[in-house]
Amino acid sequence: MEDQKQFLVELAKAKMPFGKFKDRYLIDLPEHYIVWYKNKGFPKGKLGLQMASVYELKLNGLEDIVRKIRPT
Repeated sequence: MEDQKQFLVELAKAKMPFGKFKDRYLIDLPEHYIVWYKNKGFPKGKLGLQMASVYELKLNGLEDIVRKIRPT
């Protein structure tokens, strides 16, 4: 349970490290971009896990959960 909380806190702070949307919070990436990555294949490692989680959150309309814990 604590690991899940920590994962969400880290996800809330995570930003895209490269590309057109560099420095944008992952949770704020456009849906079409996340879907494109879903079809192409998410990156390996932690970033890929975070992006896959963003995909699932957006798919289920739950992205506000992450936005509420994001730093201001």
